[in-house]
Amino acid sequence: MGFVAAVYGIVCYVIFLCSFLYAIGFVGGVFVPKSIDSGHSGAPVVALVIDLLLLGAFAVQHSVMARPGFKAVWTKIVPRSIERSTYVLFSSLLLGLLFWQWRPLPATLWNISPSRKLGMLLTGLFWLGWVILLLATFMINHFDLFGLRQVYLRLRGLDYSPPRFTQRAFYRIVRHPIMLGFLIAFWATPHMTYGHLVFAIATTGYILVGIALEEHDLSAALGAQYQAYRSSVPMLIPRLFRRQRPPRVIAP
Repeated sequence: MGFVAAVYGIVCYVIFLCSFLYAIGFVGGVFVPKSIDSGHSGAPVVALVIDLLLLGAFAVQHSVMARPGFKAVWTKIVPRSIERSTYVLFSSLLLGLLFWQWRPLPATLWNISPSRKLGMLLTGLFWLGWVILLLATFMINHFDLFGLRQVYLRLRGLDYSPPRFTQRAFYRIVRHPIMLGFLIAFWATPHMTYGHLVFAIATTGYILVGIALEEHDLSAALGAQYQAYRSSVPMLIPRLFRRQRPPRVIAP
């Protein structure tokens, strides 16, 4: 069973990787046959409803399946070693559905030439956002996050233990650099259409809700350790100036 789980985990990871790479092209309107602003739109109201339903379906799946209570029930059906891979698979498939069925709303809010300095800046920020979030996954444990570590341990016959809580690199600056990367990538565009705006607003709302749920779970799991982290590191926006710690007073 360990070999089967490993193959399953690798397949799920490859599907995720394809959906992730397509997401970059989908949002940026590059390298893919169908982007956020291409395809048949139809009536604007119908397009808006369909887009919101697609985003809502992804948000519900992504949040519900990540909760400890759901996992406790779900792992009675799905082996614990492939629980994360299955979560990644479902998320990737729903992203694929979103890419396929997304209806553009092509009316333009702003359109800045990519050759202008502001256009180049926005394009650069778009790519920077994806780089930030990808690097941030490796600063925790990329392979645990996407289920590969779990199936590898199962293949080796070793027990799984979650990665230790650490504060390194980006995580010393903000608590959620992955989500910060998404926000930058979703909002930084030289060509903002109404469809792109709907996508950016809806995903921003979901990210904020998702962060609140995740922090609730982390606080319950880590207690005072995570509370101290929350009090010292901002959620998404880095501080320009670090708080100065009060001098330590040593009792005589």
